[in-house]
Amino acid sequence: MSELSEEHRPRKSAVQVDSSMSKTLHHGLEILELLTSYPHGLSVTDIADGVGVHRTVAHRLIRTLEAHHLCRKDSFKRVTLGAGLVTLAEPVEQDLRTLARPILQELAEATEATAHLVVRESDTEVRALMVVEPRSAKVHVAFHPGQVDPIDRGSAGLSILASLPPTSGEREEVTAARARGYAVTVGEVIPSVLGISAVIPGRRRDAISSLGISVFDSEDQAALGAEVMAAAKTLGSMLR
Repeated sequence: MSELSEEHRPRKSAVQVDSSMSKTLHHGLEILELLTSYPHGLSVTDIADGVGVHRTVAHRLIRTLEAHHLCRKDSFKRVTLGAGLVTLAEPVEQDLRTLARPILQELAEATEATAHLVVRESDTEVRALMVVEPRSAKVHVAFHPGQVDPIDRGSAGLSILASLPPTSGEREEVTAARARGYAVTVGEVIPSVLGISAVIPGRRRDAISSLGISVFDSEDQAALGAEVMAAAKTLGSMLR
């Protein structure tokens, strides 16, 4: 029985392949992206279905990724992400992640919410670079680093847009975030989840990042917003 969720059956890639690109490499990278949503792994058949290739093609791609330690098969022949990805990811925004970790941990515990560091991936997308879950909270929002979302959905993306000059037709929430200093959304990325994010000051325009929290409910958004802004300001001062 297939374990693919409906959103991955088959999924439509956000990347449009043109004649200047390698379709084979594209499919290999799609496999890695697909596996980020399935920490317990997928069968070769499910991977082939998710990426939209024949099972034989999927098998060859997986073998190549295995050879580079980017994925591996367990004793049940389920494919999971490999430890080689850690080596590749280590240099990415290393200073930012090193400085951000204790700040995110403190923010997560103070607010009893999942804290996250999000970077601008492109003009249309943002990516979660780091996620820290609170140790003290009985219930918290769970999502994984590497998750990509539209820049115009969710508090992280809106806070980044709010740091840019106003544009014609921008969402009211972006305008409000620019005036307030932080963005607030409910259920735009994860159903029923409140997101509050503030941009990290002092970053280059090509490296804009935001810091925020995700929580199921809160009666005092202003207090949470103040905590998020203070954490973002602290991190920004450390990066200068």
